[in-house]
Amino acid sequence: MKKRITTILFAIAALAILCGCGRGVKYPSYYTLQVPPPPDPPVAEGVHASLAVREFREPSYLRQGAIVYKASPEQIGFYNYHRWAVDPREFVTNTVEDRLSASGKFARVKLYDGRSDIDFVLSGNLEKLEETDYDGGVRVEVAISAQMVSLSTGATVWSNSVSEVGQVDKRDVPAVVAEMNRTMDRAIQKLLTPGPAPATK
Repeated sequence: MKKRITTILFAIAALAILCGCGRGVKYPSYYTLQVPPPPDPPVAEGVHASLAVREFREPSYLRQGAIVYKASPEQIGFYNYHRWAVDPREFVTNTVEDRLSASGKFARVKLYDGRSDIDFVLSGNLEKLEETDYDGGVRVEVAISAQMVSLSTGATVWSNSVSEVGQVDKRDVPAVVAEMNRTMDRAIQKLLTPGPAPATK
């Protein structure tokens, strides 16, 4: 009987320890980038060219999933418990595709799948998506570049690059992400204004 009581007491103590440890577990928070949807595309008249958008590239440190901050121009840090729910380059690729589809400049816009049934291919780089904590205040910086190539000639027919900075009013990660969304929207708008268009004959 005494052995059974000892076993029960030991089990209760172990359970209490496990419950106590559970309180200290910290789970990551996940964030998404979001920008306003593009307007409905205008009615296409005399537009025949097709475009494929290749997946954007990005620095390897952005592919780790954690939101990035820089305490100095040379030092990159990562928020261990604040992460992107979707790879930022996937978000930028899909947003650029949506905006170009809505532009009315192409008969068809799709994600690049390696096929040659299109006229132009657009490639790009998400060069920066980070919080900066030096030179006074907290800011975010977004830098994007892109170029469009004619599939038949291999010639670059359009290219552009932009860098946008946004000021963060509140020093916390949700405020940083909110400003990243606004800054990303401005950067993509500037990148695509006036934007790629097939050459007129």
